[in-house]
Order: sequence, then C-alpha cells, then structure tokens
Amino acid sequence: MRNTSLWNRRTRLTLLIVLAATYLLVVFFWGLFIDPSEYGVHYENKLLAPSAQHLFGTDAMGRDMFKRCIKGLSNSLVIGLLASLVSSVVALIMGIASAVFGGFVDRFVNLCVDLCMGLPHIVLLILISCMVGRGTVGVTVAVALTHWPSLTRIVRQEVLQLRNTQYVLASRKMGKSYLTIALTHMVPHVLPAYLIGLILLFPHAIMHEASITFLGFGLPKEMPAIGVILAESMNHITTGKWWMALFPGLMLLLAVVLFDLIGETLKKLWNPNSGNE
Repeated sequence: MRNTSLWNRRTRLTLLIVLAATYLLVVFFWGLFIDPSEYGVHYENKLLAPSAQHLFGTDAMGRDMFKRCIKGLSNSLVIGLLASLVSSVVALIMGIASAVFGGFVDRFVNLCVDLCMGLPHIVLLILISCMVGRGTVGVTVAVALTHWPSLTRIVRQEVLQLRNTQYVLASRKMGKSYLTIALTHMVPHVLPAYLIGLILLFPHAIMHEASITFLGFGLPKEMPAIGVILAESMNHITTGKWWMALFPGLMLLLAVVLFDLIGETLKKLWNPNSGNE
C-alpha cells in the first residue's frame, strides 16, 4: 500500500514537471521561430484593448502584445539559459576546488562567495552590465557572474561529505591526481544537486534580466523583452491601458513560478523523504 502511494505521488510529480516543461518549451521555440511581422508595427491598431484578434491588446505602436510577449519571454529564456549554464559551471568548479584542495583555495572561494553575496544584488548586476556595455552581452555576463555563490556553497557541502570517504582516500593513496578524483568521484555524486541548482537558477536569472532591463541598464529598447515591454507600459498605464503591464507581468511571473516548481519537484523526486505530506 505504501509503495502504491509512493508510486502515485511520483507519477503526479512527474506529470507536473512534464506539463510545466511543455509550456516553457512551447514558448521558447515559438518565440525563436516567430515571424517578426507578427509583432511588428501597425499604427492603425494602436492601443487596442484585449480582444479575440489581439489577446493581450496592442501597444502605442500597434504591435500585438501577445506575440510580442511570446518573443520577449523567449529572449529572456535564451539569456537565462546561457547565463545559468555559465554560472552553474563556475559554481561546480569553484565548489569542488574549494572542498578538494582546502586551505588557501577554500578560503579564497569562501571570500569570493561572501563578497558577491554581501553586495546588493541589483546594484552589482547594473555595475557589471554597464562595464561590459549593456545590451544582450552585458546582461548575460552580469547575470552569469552574480548567480554562482549559492550553488557553489551547495556543491562544496556535498563534496566535503565525500572528501574523507574510503574510496576517495584509497584513490589518493593510489596516487590519483586531484583532477582524476574530482571527475571520477566528485562530479557524479554532486550531479543531481547540481542539475537541480541549475534549474533553480533560471527564475533568478530571468527576473534579474527583466529587472535591470526595466531600469534601463539591460537589453536595448528595440529588442522585444519583458523588461522593455513593462518599462514602455509605465507611460500608458495611468491612462487606463492596464493590459500593457498586466499580461507581460503575468507571463513573466508564470515562467518564474514554473521553473521554481520544476526545480522543487525534481528535488522531491530525488529525495522522496523531503516534503512528505
């Protein structure tokens, strides 16, 4: 009976992941291959309220808000993917190096983590983005260089538990190099936690990309992006054009919540004893 209950729970969690991932993948690929003319300028349709023809209404230039939000969210997902991958690889390398070498390396990594986490996140993002030159490259670099500390701590903690295990000590006595030990024993063990941490980086990356773009330090205004759309909506929301801010904000919120949901659900599948009802 208990096994049946556990199986049903795992089935529900798996179905939840599939549904969330399907929605995000549809938006991602739809935005990648959408025809630019579908969210192009049509002044004859400017500031139309939501309707069957324009689900999210239109903006001040007559652009279809639904198609533009799809393209903008897809752009955010691309940037979030690139930034999260770079950031997670940095976290994996630094976390393993910190735990395996110890001593000066461990102190240096911990110092870098404390410095990065001690500064106001949004300020650090803006500074790095401006230093790199803003735009797509600036936002991607800024997000990638500021989201590794928390995952580094997780990886370091996982590796510390392995450092004094019998097979790792045996490998050292056999003359295996630190690199060989890390690739053979450390990486496979931390891989599940690493992959979950990578997925949980996505919502932070997307939100921070949209935040600095909204403030004017991120993606260029001519590029469809949720942050750009929300910034433009501020000029019209006081005149009753509520749809220009509501729908883009909801799409961004939904994407962030779904990524977080996928990460937390994978965590429960990996460790069934966590979060039992």
